[in-house]
Amino acid sequence: MNDHAAAFLKASQQLRKADPRLKHVIDTVGPCPLKPHRYRFALLLRSIVSQQISTSAARTIYLRLHTLAGKGQPTAGKIIRLSHDELRSVGLSSQKATYVHHLAEMVLQNNVRLHKMHLFSDEEVTDELIQVKGIGKWTAQMFLMFGLCRPDVFPHDDLGIQNGIQKIYQLKTRPDKQTCIEIAERWQPYRTVASWYCWRCLEMESPDGLW
Repeated sequence: MNDHAAAFLKASQQLRKADPRLKHVIDTVGPCPLKPHRYRFALLLRSIVSQQISTSAARTIYLRLHTLAGKGQPTAGKIIRLSHDELRSVGLSSQKATYVHHLAEMVLQNNVRLHKMHLFSDEEVTDELIQVKGIGKWTAQMFLMFGLCRPDVFPHDDLGIQNGIQKIYQLKTRPDKQTCIEIAERWQPYRTVASWYCWRCLEMESPDGLW
């Protein structure tokens, strides 16, 4: 078992004790499989591509972009060599094409130091990433969670998280930001793992009628 798997197993065990409602989800879903993403630029690139479009459309556009960039994973160097029109040709909007180029520029200029981000605090990572056009706090949070596997990130503005909390706690309406934050206090310092289970619970049916 690698370090992250062991850490997330410990997190799941702690969360089961801290929150009986979440315990049911953890027992049903099983271990959290998150691990650091090796290709950090590609992860951010995909995040930009995926904004405000369906999952299937995002997958198609990203695969086209991947092919256009050439063999191997997309890199800042590969993307910067593509023209605006070439980026538009794979299905990116003009705005997203601009965002993609800006991400590549910021990485190549060493304003966004992806290769060092595992050494930074969550706040430092966020501050660097939100310099990029098209990357806001939510995208930075997703990078912290899925790119760096930071254990205590809580994206309270995420609709899936809100819907997951509503389902787990059998709330009549989707919880607001403050309610989500208050519920998540009991999940510290493992809110990343708890958030992952909130998303997963939306994909499952309760075997004992809890929901």
